[in-house]
Amino acid sequence: MAKKQSCDENPDRTAVSLAHGRIKYRAAACDPGRGSGLFFMREKCRETPFYQSPSGYLWYNKYMETVTIPKEEYQQYLELKTRCTELEQQVQFFMEQIRLARQQRFGSSSEKTPEEQINLFDEAELLADDRVKEPEMQEVRAHYRKKSSARQKDLPDDLPVEEIEHVLPPEERCCPHCDQEMVVIGKRERETLKIIPAKAIIERHIQYVYGCRNCEKNDCSTPIVRAAIDLPLIPKSMATPETVAYVITQKFVTGVPLYRQEQEWERQGLPLSRQTMSNWLLRCADDYLTPIYTLLKEQLLQEAVLHADETTLQVLHEEGKTPQSKSYMWLYRTGRWSKRQIVLYEYQPDRKMERPRGFLDKFQGYLHADGYAGYHGLPEDIVVVGCWAHARRKFDEALKSIPEKSRAGSLAMKGKQCCDRLFVLERKYEELPAEDRQKRRTEKSLPILEDFFQWVHSFDQMGRSAFGDAIRYVLGQEIYLRAYLLDGRLEISNNRAERSIKPFVIGRKNFLFANTVRGAKASGVMYSLIETAKENKINPYDYLVWVMKQAPGLDLKNNPDKAALLLPENFMKSALV
Repeated sequence: MAKKQSCDENPDRTAVSLAHGRIKYRAAACDPGRGSGLFFMREKCRETPFYQSPSGYLWYNKYMETVTIPKEEYQQYLELKTRCTELEQQVQFFMEQIRLARQQRFGSSSEKTPEEQINLFDEAELLADDRVKEPEMQEVRAHYRKKSSARQKDLPDDLPVEEIEHVLPPEERCCPHCDQEMVVIGKRERETLKIIPAKAIIERHIQYVYGCRNCEKNDCSTPIVRAAIDLPLIPKSMATPETVAYVITQKFVTGVPLYRQEQEWERQGLPLSRQTMSNWLLRCADDYLTPIYTLLKEQLLQEAVLHADETTLQVLHEEGKTPQSKSYMWLYRTGRWSKRQIVLYEYQPDRKMERPRGFLDKFQGYLHADGYAGYHGLPEDIVVVGCWAHARRKFDEALKSIPEKSRAGSLAMKGKQCCDRLFVLERKYEELPAEDRQKRRTEKSLPILEDFFQWVHSFDQMGRSAFGDAIRYVLGQEIYLRAYLLDGRLEISNNRAERSIKPFVIGRKNFLFANTVRGAKASGVMYSLIETAKENKINPYDYLVWVMKQAPGLDLKNNPDKAALLLPENFMKSALV
């Protein structure tokens, strides 16, 4: 037998590992009589190195049958094997994407975890709540009760009531038995709801002018006094606060674009063009609503906790950009436990880091945001807080990308359940003071969070897959996901901002785009006042009517400080008077 040579001794030889089922074939030096090469014997695995012949041929023995293949073919085999592995990974990734796309298109969009999966947690730990008292038991006798009408309960008490009486005519009040006149002995009532569609009326303002006839005869000048009259909303226009407020709420609350409103008014015989309505909105936004927006922004930046989010918007006529390019509507709002509830939109032509930096230049505190890197370059006095809802969504997408029969017990399921445990605990802390909430998080949530990140760090070099994307997202966001433990006023997710930006997303599906930059900015201002009113439990239409009735007499262009009189808090005070 020829002496074995290691790969280090002979650089022309390459170590080869071959496998056949559960048996590996070790290389042995070939018999010189058989020629230069190696043959492999079917034996159990040992530490003996495998060699390749420097002559370019490989001896392969299977069941003592010796086969030789050229070195070039073996190299091709290795390359094909590697390529096959890569293609299998790609096929698996594409299958995941197909299942996920099918789920997004045809399946439920809910990310809620079923109750049977929540029950897999420690119910005694997660569902126990000391605040909930045991119900007092009381024995009652069996009885029958008339089912109450849900329709009558749902109707508000302040709706006007129109009573319609149904009586017998005098000639039918004769008794069929004795021919005497019958009298009323009772009545039955039923309530129905009648809706009157919007209708338009013409207000003709007649301002009387008064003069002194005596002075006209006996004096050189005659005093003239005019009756008081409200200033017009827009000079030389037929627009009224009610009309403009109705158009605004129809577009930005109900989601009816101007061209559809134009069609509706035309059906009612009123030729009100979309160009006219657009001019009204832009003028009122510039003259009356923007000063309020500016003051709300100053109040917003004084808060300690904010939320931020952004979404796309298409602007057709924007300098230096094609109509197909993307612009962005940014959102900033106060936190859940803020005394003032403010929601502001800001239009920007792009998604650069300078946009949130510019808006938040006077802000110091905590900022809830998603994983977008544009928020991570803010000044050091702004602490970015990550969103666990986004982290959970990544594992939810990974779970939906695998076959349904393989989901139970999968790694994606485990990751999602870890996130669910944190959310279950947060629901228990909702009504606690901030200090107690932070203490409970340190005691209960922090150990779960540490175990979760320890589990995430155990995965190295994740391949291209939905679960790999979830692991990489969590690892990249770890410092921001941990930040919600720093203060009891913080929330575990940025869902508050996502809910606030959703009305704009729904409206965008209807009006599709903004025509000009001025229109996009005006839309942001009007959305801001509407959503701020809604957050403060104010009817947007009533608030806008009140603002536009008060604003013309305040001269906000020259006296912007008077915009404080038009804030939602002052509207609520006036409503109580």
